[in-house]
Amino acid sequence: MPAWLQLMAHSLWPLLYAGLVFTVPLTLASFAIGIVLAFVVALVRLFGPKWAVAIVRFYVWLFRGSPLLVQLFVIFYGLPNVGIVLDPLTAAIIGFSLNVGAYNSEVIRGVIESIPKGQWEAAYSMGMTRSQALRRAILPQAARVALPPLSNSFIALVKDTSLAAVLTVPEVFQAAQRIASVTYEPLILYTEAALVYLVFSSVLSSAQVRLERKFGRHALFQAGS
Repeated sequence: MPAWLQLMAHSLWPLLYAGLVFTVPLTLASFAIGIVLAFVVALVRLFGPKWAVAIVRFYVWLFRGSPLLVQLFVIFYGLPNVGIVLDPLTAAIIGFSLNVGAYNSEVIRGVIESIPKGQWEAAYSMGMTRSQALRRAILPQAARVALPPLSNSFIALVKDTSLAAVLTVPEVFQAAQRIASVTYEPLILYTEAALVYLVFSSVLSSAQVRLERKFGRHALFQAGS
């Protein structure tokens, strides 16, 4: 067996372990928090008072207009200057969640606004309040439209978690860096790390297609009931 292949075989488990123990949980936690934040921000943008709209618009502008890497540096390396010290994983989750929330709030806001006004009027004519109309009539239809871009955002987040290496989070890329610093084979190790991310993304892409089909049918049934 060639030496490079032996190196890849020996380093495969450490990379997979880092992915399963750190990359996947970091992605899931950040995306879950980010989606909740995005939904709240979208609702404030659509229905909130002017002062609240101004606050969330500033938040979205700030996090969409600045690089994610800079945001992570500010949270982990900058906040200690004002007395806020966070461990690497917590800082990474906060940074990714805020970034996900900012981007996906625009997706959610856009799909809610895309629902025809006649749907709202039909719900009101049935005696529903605005919150009931939103929950029973609008969101089931909006969810079907929002699922593909939100799924793409989730897959992109899997790859973006490699930036957590700069915060010393021992995820896939940081594990590859550690092994490369000992073996002096960065090309092999970084290529293998890229393949691990590719496998994770491919699995998620396959799950995305199935979820879109299943959820699309469910949303249509909910909207028609």
